[in-house]
Amino acid sequence: MLNRSVSSVLAVAMALALAGTVQAAETKAKKETSAAQAAARERMSKCSLEWKEAKASGKAAKDMKWPKFWSECNKRLKEGVKA
Repeated sequence: MLNRSVSSVLAVAMALALAGTVQAAETKAKKETSAAQAAARERMSKCSLEWKEAKASGKAAKDMKWPKFWSECNKRLKEGVKA
């Protein structure tokens, strides 16, 4: 009888310990984005909109591809010059 009670208590304790470990892993906070990452994402969004507008209006050069446009636009936005 005593063996059965001790085994039950140990089983419950192990289950609770495992549940706590799983819950701690699930609630682990994500890293916050740095100011530089947020600025880069904002520049990419702005350049993406400019790219779509330029392609739709035909203002983009025919040989212009996104990587080249992104590079030029990113440099321009970093310098603070508007289109």
